[in-house]
Amino acid sequence: MANLSKFIDTSRCTACRGCQTACKNWNQLPAEILEFKGYLQTHEDTSPQTFTYVVMKERLKQEKMDWLFLKRQCMHCTEAACEKVCPENAIFHTAEGAVVVDREKCIGCGYCAQYCPFGIPKINEKEKKMYKCHLCSDRISNNLQPACATTCPLGAIRFGERNKLVAEAKKRLAEVKKQYPNANLYGLDDQFLQGTGVFYLLLEEPEFYGLPAKPAIPVVASIWQDVIQPIGKMLPVGVLGAIFASAVSNRIMKNNHGDHHESEGGEEHGQQ
Repeated sequence: MANLSKFIDTSRCTACRGCQTACKNWNQLPAEILEFKGYLQTHEDTSPQTFTYVVMKERLKQEKMDWLFLKRQCMHCTEAACEKVCPENAIFHTAEGAVVVDREKCIGCGYCAQYCPFGIPKINEKEKKMYKCHLCSDRISNNLQPACATTCPLGAIRFGERNKLVAEAKKRLAEVKKQYPNANLYGLDDQFLQGTGVFYLLLEEPEFYGLPAKPAIPVVASIWQDVIQPIGKMLPVGVLGAIFASAVSNRIMKNNHGDHHESEGGEEHGQQ
């Protein structure tokens, strides 16, 4: 895991959405005209024009309405699926740990969008290029904070040395658990994907916010990087495509076969 990380303490977030505005301003991203759906959350997903947005969840707790908020953006995984499946090696880690895309190399194939366990990368269909949060790599490489972190009025977004932030997060978690017993840290090195460059203090389980409980790189993505790409350097494009298609088909068939047996096993267990 890189030495620098972003820590988002959702217990401090008030959904002011200053981070959204700062991100738009710094990256010169145009505003999007979206349909109003009757609730306060402005976006439901990232897009080529929106790298970050705030999830707004409400729940009834002890007969009182409670709001929980979460800033979503690229997680900057140490083991990044998008990087593994990119056929042009257009996605890479910077020295600071940011996962970025070289749009000169990007061909808009969409594999990164398809295999990201968080569903973050988005393809601009007109340009045929991928867009996502780049952790303000242009800023942090010059010893500046990410734009969102500089804007947050309550310090819910922190950026700095990972070890110090993790220690701070664990201390904060102990305090928050007194009021929110389900509070947890999400994105640490020993949890998944060898850690994520963006990690959270959550007040509820990840699924409550729409986050995967145990994100993982799909097997097909690993096959692409570890097997097919090395072989592909020695084979024609058509043969390479056939090998990849065969690998995907075999994996799907195996999964379906396994699901069938699991279903049968469940029925037999129930009859005993």
